[in-house]
Amino acid sequence: MENKEIARLLAETADLMEVAGEDSFRIRSYRNAASVIASHPERIADIICNPDRKVTDIPGIGKGLAAILAEICQRGSFDRRDEMLLKYPASALELLKIQGLGPKSIALLYEHHGVKTVDDLERICREGKLRELPRMGAKLEEKVLRSIEAYRKSAGRFLLSFGSRIADELKGEFLQLPGIERVEAAGSLRRGRETIGDLDLLVTGPGAVETLNHIVRHPKTQEVLGQGVNKASVTFGLERLQVDVRALPHESFGAALQYFTGNKDHNVVLRTHAIKRGLTLNEYGLFTLEDNRRVAGESEEDVYRQLGYELIPPELRENSGELEAAESGALPKLLDLNDLRGDLHMHTTATDGRATLREMAQAAAALGYEYIAVTDHSKALAMANGLDETRVVEFAREVRELNRDGLPLRVFSGLECDILRDGSMDIAEDALAELDWVIGSVHSFFGLEPQEMTDRLLRALDSPSIRVLGHATGRMILQRDSYAFDFERVAAKAAEHGVAFEINASPERLDLPSHLVRVAKRKGCKFTISTDAHRPAHLQNMKYGVITARRGWLEAGDVLNTRTAVEFESLVRPARGLAV
Repeated sequence: MENKEIARLLAETADLMEVAGEDSFRIRSYRNAASVIASHPERIADIICNPDRKVTDIPGIGKGLAAILAEICQRGSFDRRDEMLLKYPASALELLKIQGLGPKSIALLYEHHGVKTVDDLERICREGKLRELPRMGAKLEEKVLRSIEAYRKSAGRFLLSFGSRIADELKGEFLQLPGIERVEAAGSLRRGRETIGDLDLLVTGPGAVETLNHIVRHPKTQEVLGQGVNKASVTFGLERLQVDVRALPHESFGAALQYFTGNKDHNVVLRTHAIKRGLTLNEYGLFTLEDNRRVAGESEEDVYRQLGYELIPPELRENSGELEAAESGALPKLLDLNDLRGDLHMHTTATDGRATLREMAQAAAALGYEYIAVTDHSKALAMANGLDETRVVEFAREVRELNRDGLPLRVFSGLECDILRDGSMDIAEDALAELDWVIGSVHSFFGLEPQEMTDRLLRALDSPSIRVLGHATGRMILQRDSYAFDFERVAAKAAEHGVAFEINASPERLDLPSHLVRVAKRKGCKFTISTDAHRPAHLQNMKYGVITARRGWLEAGDVLNTRTAVEFESLVRPARGLAV
């Protein structure tokens, strides 16, 4: 089992124990262990299986938890979890995903109204019974109903990063089988959508059919949905992600990759265009209508070229102008991961990060970066031990000294400064002026009316210190919707003041969303792509930010951290005019 799966079992059990009103110390120990395991760099299962290693050597894991971890790795659950699931149905875990409710509220609903499922909860809200309970009211009912609607839309969806991990795992296994030439993920994963509903894997080579048997017999396969001559479908892992594996002949691989990658609208337009040219396009190839002669199919490039198009990058295949651009030779030269020279948003142990400034710098240097900006939180985030004015000035001084001391790359002193409810910055401007790089971010009061939120962001852009607007919509994918505001007004003012928009590469954010990246680019805005890393491993998430930028049609020149260290330094010093 992967660490995240183990951590999820522990965290869910803690939630169920809180619903049951059990001992807070035990609940906290499970949650702490879940956090430790989720962030541990080694697979816990490998440590447990190694007779020369002890899982109790990991800080925060005692003998009791070690026994639980061994049980989880052996059978996928543990006694305490099983006991809780006898007391409360597994559907109770769904209730914890509804915004506005916590374990204590769920316990109250269960006790008074027998609420066990999301359907039960919706019925209680629509009957006006939620407001009758202590500390609940009509506004909460409305919020819960909206959250239920959002939850149902996202049910069965998985983060892009999760899908990528499963795809990489299976691709690695398939390529070890004899006779496998090529394995590629298709569908929404290949287009870089922020969430996926299932995973399509296409395989070619003389041994391709054996991958169907492999996935059907895989120890992580929960259920076999079907197996035929050329395709197998299963639900995979504890999350029950549907995985479809297709074995393809070499001459059809490109056509199938095109067919199973483009979204429905993109493919419909493409097939209609083929018919106008006397051709027919399907997953097996491109053929003439007259005599069914194969024209293309071995490669995607051949398919598009025969239809009069440039090869369209997978991230653009959404029928949003890419076909017209490809036909006229006007596709953008999309940004590539290798174009980035620095990461401009990360946290250290000074606030809520898990590594020191020097450790983050060394990890970034190992990735080949020329520079980073270290941007710990400001004081409004008290739970993160945010920096006040005195600590901000001290940090700027510390960074100057470290740069003289021979760090492996250039470090710019920065801050992720909270934008307060009234739009003012959380730190005084004279202290902010000591820094090289200031990100303005919203971390509170997400429920403001759209006009108030718009005014808040517009006022923040008046700060002479702000260089970039961080995760500007505030969304958390599959957890929290964007807050409402007039994005076009904010983007126009950001462009006017030379304030860039961040594309936050954290897989849970990917904020700005790609459709707003396109809007901001049309307004003349520039961008940064940063990981918001809280530990060195998070620096690897940059690829997801690049995918989002590509989906937003960005080129290297649109992104500030494609500049060299010398070029970037010239951008951070002026109070305005950054977006060049």
